[in-house]
Amino acid sequence: MEHQFRRTLATTLGALALAGCNGATPGPDQQAVRHYGELAFTPCTLTAPYLTTNVEAQCTTYEVAEDPARPEGRKVALNIAWLPATNEGAATDDPVFFLAGGPGQSAVQVWPAIDGAFREVRKSRHIVLVDQRGTGKSNPLACRDTEGRNAYSDPDDLSEAAAAAFARDCAAALKADPRFYTTTDAVRDLDSVRKALGAAKINLIGGSYGTRVAQQYAMRHPDSTRAVVIDGVVPNELVLGSEHARNLDAALALQFQRCQANDTCKGRFGDDLRGQLRTLMTRLAAAPANTEYRDPSTGELLTGEVNAGTVAGITRMYSYYPQGAALLPLVLNEAQQGRYGSLMSLSKLLEAQVGDQFMHGMQLSVICAEDADLFKTDPADGDTVLGSAMGDTLKAQCAAWPTGKRPADFHTAWTSDIPTLLTSGELDPVTPPRYGEQVLRTLSNGRHLVLKGQGHGTFAVGCMPKLLGRFLETADAKGLDAKCLDSLDYVPPFTSFNGWEP
Repeated sequence: MEHQFRRTLATTLGALALAGCNGATPGPDQQAVRHYGELAFTPCTLTAPYLTTNVEAQCTTYEVAEDPARPEGRKVALNIAWLPATNEGAATDDPVFFLAGGPGQSAVQVWPAIDGAFREVRKSRHIVLVDQRGTGKSNPLACRDTEGRNAYSDPDDLSEAAAAAFARDCAAALKADPRFYTTTDAVRDLDSVRKALGAAKINLIGGSYGTRVAQQYAMRHPDSTRAVVIDGVVPNELVLGSEHARNLDAALALQFQRCQANDTCKGRFGDDLRGQLRTLMTRLAAAPANTEYRDPSTGELLTGEVNAGTVAGITRMYSYYPQGAALLPLVLNEAQQGRYGSLMSLSKLLEAQVGDQFMHGMQLSVICAEDADLFKTDPADGDTVLGSAMGDTLKAQCAAWPTGKRPADFHTAWTSDIPTLLTSGELDPVTPPRYGEQVLRTLSNGRHLVLKGQGHGTFAVGCMPKLLGRFLETADAKGLDAKCLDSLDYVPPFTSFNGWEP
């Protein structure tokens, strides 16, 4: 069963909680150069797979030393997008830097999916997107399988030894020194970009792993930080990945309670959804099943294998957002009865959407340097959906990965009086609200908002766009009127593929 779980790593490990500047090439009449500080930008269009939304921006690159001790050595060209404020005369001395999640996600690539959430922020603040080194188009550390696909391990050999060999081969093939692609290196890059832009202070907005980057920057550069927004909070003290399994099971318990509170859902699916999930995974671990399914992109009828890892991946990733969690009881019930087609189609859709969004080499550079030596096996993981396979594989790969260093105080709680707005989804399966409460304790000017019925990622929910704009205008979290969030409610569970009961 452990090996079956590892099949999900390529699509589930990267999402601790998603194209580039050269998406559409501007025509000759659009090549006007605009300057922001020392940097020269040219027009570009930001695009993202599976989205019809395009965002007009200004793009450039900025070179930094890969190894700070060797400034004349190899350089990393940071991929940067600038979205000018929509109001005339907006200040340029305190832009907003958006920090993406993962680790391994590109800020530039993910932006089109969340641009609408920042419509109020963009009225008075410039937005700056920096692809963290090792992601996007900033010398991406992608690990490729034999067919050239972005991968996390060899899908044909799921042993820990094979996972370690895959990591070793990936590191050797990179045109990079993986030791210098950590959070600390990213923080140094961000401050270099800030200086190049001529910004006296910056505002930081981070989601998921990006909340770690935001806290580390604010710790190292408090005088250059005006305000901070962190959503899906990762405490500095947390060892990344160490609590994923237990957090998921706790969130599933809350999500499944929503079904139990609905008479139709309970009548249709019973009162032990977790037990049914356990039975399903045990059955498929012992005997994976072949099933017909519709390709989610083409509608073509195909055949594929469903195993325990397929179920674990779907359960984890669809629990991230309330609409997906509402679908889980129905999809899992179908699979429990031997009808695997919908589950398989959703799994393939997930694989296609994740694709190249996460750079697993960069992810290893971060986790191996900052967390891997602190991993401890917890017997409580044994009966969870994810089990211990994720941590075991990471430890094996980190033993083979060139590992950088973290500052001695890296895992120290961030203590600050910088105005900070923290947000969490009540049902978040990876960064639960208790993490936000933990970080809030050492922030004298902080405030934590927990959004009812929400999962991982809250920027676009309800009136949050308005609140984000207001907070970054006033830098006053405690005085923010957040009553508009009281209208949020739970997404009803699906009781058929037509949706929920009226």
